[in-house]
Amino acid sequence: MSAVGLHRVLAPAGVLPQAAERLDTDPTIRPDEVRITVERLNLDAASFRQLREQAGGDGAAVRRAVLEIIETRGKMHNPVTGSGGMLIGTVAEVGPDSPLGLKPGDRVATLVSLTLTPLAVSDGLAGWDGRSEQVPCAGHAILFARSIAAVLPDDLDAETALAVFDVCGAPALTDRVVRARTAPTVAVLGGAGKSGSLALAAASRAGAARTLGVVPTPAERERLAGAAIADAVAIADARDPVATAAAVTGALGGAADVTVVCVDVSGCEHGAILATAAGGTVIFFSMATSFPAAALGAEGLAADVTMLIGNGYVPGHAAFALDLFRAVSGVRSLFRARLSAD
Repeated sequence: MSAVGLHRVLAPAGVLPQAAERLDTDPTIRPDEVRITVERLNLDAASFRQLREQAGGDGAAVRRAVLEIIETRGKMHNPVTGSGGMLIGTVAEVGPDSPLGLKPGDRVATLVSLTLTPLAVSDGLAGWDGRSEQVPCAGHAILFARSIAAVLPDDLDAETALAVFDVCGAPALTDRVVRARTAPTVAVLGGAGKSGSLALAAASRAGAARTLGVVPTPAERERLAGAAIADAVAIADARDPVATAAAVTGALGGAADVTVVCVDVSGCEHGAILATAAGGTVIFFSMATSFPAAALGAEGLAADVTMLIGNGYVPGHAAFALDLFRAVSGVRSLFRARLSAD
């Protein structure tokens, strides 16, 4: 038995569950494990976009692809993007040695990736049309002693709570980075999305001198401007480094001290680096990020920037994100628009 789930790795031997090709989904729990009756999955944005584009927008094909991944791997781990998502469900059984503080009957959201969570689906995803990131389903999942889960709040519906928890690492790390500086300027690429809107709100609360949301279309600009959570809004394709840097410097009067990448498409690394001032920080939250491209791009641009991987976990991140969501009406409006579109 292992607190990090090594005993659940079927292949290859010697790797952690996240790196495994296949996990054991046996519902019989070990003394420090928890079994969850699954209610809904939330696919991460980069994974869902890739699956949808691969299927040409065919929802049934997306559903088949997700089901095949889960059945083949014993977890939801997209082999192309390397990402997964998270889930909500009800605690069915708790091992006597589990340190998670959960009890049977608790409705919870897992705050660890589906890429390392043993998962079995029993309904063939029959209730999902393959057209949204949130996937109603039946099945079970296993949490380890080193897993993280949060009891769902009473004041939010499950769909909304899941959406907030899915991106709760972004605002928490943004808060930490902004507070470590004196009144920095902050640019958020993908500012109208779920993680982007929370990151903007967190930056403002943490003392940013000026915040900028960068979005790809006039429609998103109007939504973000209407939410009033950024001091300025600019349009640029984050995959175009020159246009992105020009949009940021034009709106802020110079390069950003902190740039936060919250987009769900690949190819945004160089624009984020070019838009960031010397000595500044780039936070990559997107699972579509190519970290070799980021490292080599910064080297090639002679860019003296600190680059951080948003790993999704900061102590207290779930409560922090919920507090922002409850306190900032503009964030709530953007989440409602995104969930309605899904």
